[in-house]
Amino acid sequence: MQLVVARVGRAHGIKGEVTVEVRTDEPELRLGPGAVLLTDPASAGPLTIETGRVHSGRLLLRFAGVRDRNAAEALRNTLLIAEVDPDEQPEDPDEYYDHQLMDLDVVTKDGMEVGRITEISHLPSQDLFVVERPDGTEVLIPFVEEIVTEIDLDEQRAVIDPPPGLIDDRAEIDSSRDTEIASAKDDEDSSGADA
Repeated sequence: MQLVVARVGRAHGIKGEVTVEVRTDEPELRLGPGAVLLTDPASAGPLTIETGRVHSGRLLLRFAGVRDRNAAEALRNTLLIAEVDPDEQPEDPDEYYDHQLMDLDVVTKDGMEVGRITEISHLPSQDLFVVERPDGTEVLIPFVEEIVTEIDLDEQRAVIDPPPGLIDDRAEIDSSRDTEIASAKDDEDSSGADA
């Protein structure tokens, strides 16, 4: 199975190094020296990583045969793709590869169907599930243990305990409207008692 593990950014310096946007939780495994990566577009590769280093918080890679800034710049926006055994599992039992989570059914803890995971968005602060609802709309679910309470790969589902308003904006609006109605009724009752 093929997984996108990085995207090539701009050239760094004049000796062929490039910045990369890492798209894997295991960069030391997938982007280490000697790794051979397929590319998208395919015409740019395959590429063999010659060296890698971190500079100012960014990963810099140099590929075999890429010796100058022009050659490095020509790789800009190329996706780097690793060939991965589909049965491979992360070492930590609470971690998952994106391909394991794709297409899982998302249900609430009381069994209400929410939708299906169509994408995992990796943000600096947290990961998000992009979930397509049965009506075709999308909802974003933060992949944090307080909300995603269970991942069951055998049953192909993710169980969530969403806070009010996360998956149904109407629930939040309805509850605030109910509070306003109850408050207005209390005001009427108290004003009637004064008369």
